[in-house]
Amino acid sequence: MSLILVIGGYGGFGERLCHRLAAAGHELIVAGRTLAKAQGLCAQLPHARPLIMDRTREIAEVLARERPDLVIDAAGPFQDSGYQVPLACIAARVPYIDLADSTNFVAGIEDLDEVARTAGVAVIAGASSVPALTGAVARKLAAGLDQVHAVDIALSAANRATGGASVIAAILSYVGQPVRVWRSGRWGKAYGWQELRREDFVLSDGSGLRGRYVAIADVPDCVLMPPGLPGHPAVTFRAGTELGFHMVALWLASWAVRWGWLRSLTGAAPFLLPLYRLTERIGGERSAMKIVLWGSRGKERLERSWTIFAERGDGLEVPTLAAEILAAEVLAGRCAPGARTAADMLSFAQFEPRLSKIAVRYEFAERVLRAPLYRRVLGPAFDALPDAVRGLHYVNRDAGAAGEGRVERGRGLAARALARAMGMPPEGSWPLHVAFAERDGVETWTRDFGGHRFTSELSGRAGELIERFGPIRFHFTLPAGERGLSMTLTRWTLFGVLMPRRLAPAIVAREWEEDGRFRFDVAVAMPLAGRIVRYTGWLMPCPPVP
Repeated sequence: MSLILVIGGYGGFGERLCHRLAAAGHELIVAGRTLAKAQGLCAQLPHARPLIMDRTREIAEVLARERPDLVIDAAGPFQDSGYQVPLACIAARVPYIDLADSTNFVAGIEDLDEVARTAGVAVIAGASSVPALTGAVARKLAAGLDQVHAVDIALSAANRATGGASVIAAILSYVGQPVRVWRSGRWGKAYGWQELRREDFVLSDGSGLRGRYVAIADVPDCVLMPPGLPGHPAVTFRAGTELGFHMVALWLASWAVRWGWLRSLTGAAPFLLPLYRLTERIGGERSAMKIVLWGSRGKERLERSWTIFAERGDGLEVPTLAAEILAAEVLAGRCAPGARTAADMLSFAQFEPRLSKIAVRYEFAERVLRAPLYRRVLGPAFDALPDAVRGLHYVNRDAGAAGEGRVERGRGLAARALARAMGMPPEGSWPLHVAFAERDGVETWTRDFGGHRFTSELSGRAGELIERFGPIRFHFTLPAGERGLSMTLTRWTLFGVLMPRRLAPAIVAREWEEDGRFRFDVAVAMPLAGRIVRYTGWLMPCPPVP
């Protein structure tokens, strides 16, 4: 029988983990700041005793006195935590596991690797739903693929199963704050609790949850998952609670933080937590998670997904499974010394026996996607394009390219006004990045000339490409061959109304390959105003490295 010290053992996740560890035959020390809560849980468990402690000030003394075989920190929130506990465990030569979901805390644990190796101690961060379970599922979904282009993860928790005050404090810490994300082949910023959208979590039999709000969350997967999958894909994580008005209220508050009106919502936790408690009994006990992965195998474009649906409040069991598994591995001596994240330590097969014992249902699915936009428009001519041109137009959910662009602007007053209205960049040479985002066969191109951005939306059908700038749509044919392609304007509309051809802009655009690079030349002129803008340059697909 091993002795395990569980910090925060009576909390939302800690209590469930203690029940699991006790059922496995371990002796437990349930530690925290409230003795009565620890005593109440210990009364339900065999071989468990309570301990009142402050993890940041008393951990070294407790380790010296109690000599546990393993420490598991389930207290949270970890967003503003230092490494006092794992460092104390390393000094005492006691293995350490935590349930942290803070990006900085989990990703930074590897800074302790050398000292942990020297001490001969295993130190593991992130033994929870993120990044341990999500990483295991993503690797299973990616099996057999040549490249993974994008991963979207969404989590919706039941209102009665949010995990308690530590989870709420963690959420408030990043509402409206910048979140580092890898998209379109480069690091960028999203903002916590923004990009709000509704998500369905539905199994093939039609059961599940529909229309749950989710928004950007700051979790370790955003930085740990891209380099762990072939192709260094874009990764987006959204989370939410059951009640829509909670989500909308936090979304509104996120703008106040993003715009600098509020520094953070962390200080509001003492006021917001009682308000949350007033609504705690509203809603149900059903939670869900969905992981969707877009990849390619040969010429096939595939979408693979995993959806899990939890009932009876058992969604709170899922975050404890990785810690239970890793505790057994550490105590059996199967984890090498060193400090690492749990993101790539477990396989989905290790979770399956435990998932089968709680009130959850899940399933994997796969579907073959239709051809990319330019292949649909060009048909067989697409395969004749030069490699650089064909490769840039192979977009599956997310892609990026970088290079250099040269912008020339018209000189007349009308030309300058039109260029400004179109969002065109100033004249000059600029570093260029183009982000490609594909949804349901429609591509959004965001061209970034040294921080000056303009966006258009591309759709089409056989033989015709349609590019939309706001209310204006341009319809093109694409003469193409082994030398590249060009764009020929056939008609244009404004707010869906067909406009006279004589008023149409003169657009000359072509794409070709030169020195292994994608080259482009686009010129736009208007009747009476003359040249509006011309931009030329080259692009290369963004390399799959951070």
